[in-house]
Amino acid sequence: MNKIFFIFVLAGVPISVIGSLLHWPTVLMFAIYCVTIIALAGFMGRATESLAVISGPRIGGLLNATFGNAVELIISIFALKAGLIGVVLASLTGSVLGNLLLVAGLSFFVGGIKYKRQKFNVFDARHNSGLLMFAVIVAFVIPEVFAQKMGDSETMAMSLGVSGILIALYLFALFFKLVTHRGVYQHGEESGGHSHEEPEWSKGKALLVLAASTVAVAYVSENLVHTFEEVGEAFGWTELFIGVIIVAIVGNAAEHASAVIMAYKNKLDVAVEIAVGSTLQVAMFVAPVLVFVSLFFETNMPLVFTLPELVAMVSAVLVTIIISNDGETNWFEGLTLLAAYFIMGIGFYLL
Repeated sequence: MNKIFFIFVLAGVPISVIGSLLHWPTVLMFAIYCVTIIALAGFMGRATESLAVISGPRIGGLLNATFGNAVELIISIFALKAGLIGVVLASLTGSVLGNLLLVAGLSFFVGGIKYKRQKFNVFDARHNSGLLMFAVIVAFVIPEVFAQKMGDSETMAMSLGVSGILIALYLFALFFKLVTHRGVYQHGEESGGHSHEEPEWSKGKALLVLAASTVAVAYVSENLVHTFEEVGEAFGWTELFIGVIIVAIVGNAAEHASAVIMAYKNKLDVAVEIAVGSTLQVAMFVAPVLVFVSLFFETNMPLVFTLPELVAMVSAVLVTIIISNDGETNWFEGLTLLAAYFIMGIGFYLL
């Protein structure tokens, strides 16, 4: 698998450059860009997995989520530059659905096949549940409700205010988990059960790979964004479907792979930290940052989602909280989350 990722990266980046210069068919280039980004994301996943071994599950999961979301953040910034506001909001929706239902579902399902019962930190689960309720149900739904009675300028002003609060609370949440209450709620592998494991790469090499992969992803992502319109016309895909399903899956490929691998190794604390932590980072940091970044472009992006997007995200949050709040899981609960994801995917495809 590692050799396959290496081959795709080694060939994908130069082919992407050559294809863009020679103006190869757009649909072909779309496929090349997606495969190249997924391969690069695989390298980022391996690097962050090494850092997780060195730093522990919480910091490792945070790093994995951060660099996994960096791919989507880069794609979204170029989409904002191109004026594709609908694609950006849809991709944020897709990240929430993908992380909570697809990533967590696959992790629980794959891990549950190997282990009949897997446990993770119940205190982290309950802490994250409160933040998920706040970020998605309060901070995303309230602007949509108030926007019904506001003009464009007032809606944007409210979006900026909400975004500032979300970023501040996210930073305080990190401070709470990593500083003031670090080690207070230790559980399972956090107490040192896996301290004997050796990282694949050294800390320096892992950071170097992350930096190089991020630069390569930035180049490929800019070209990928310019293919959306033509690809959508060719396959009959709407902006909503491209954002919710395609961009979200491609942009979060590193997290998807890493979380499932961690669950298979019975490191469910890391898998949950990647899936839920990434969702919180998207909702409380990436989305607000994109609202502020949009101020530098011609078209501003308010933090206002469509009704189907909101209903889907709220449903995903509630299902995930109900399943994960007991601190243990099995393959059937993973299958339930996957079923919810596919039901929503059908809806967005037909919408």
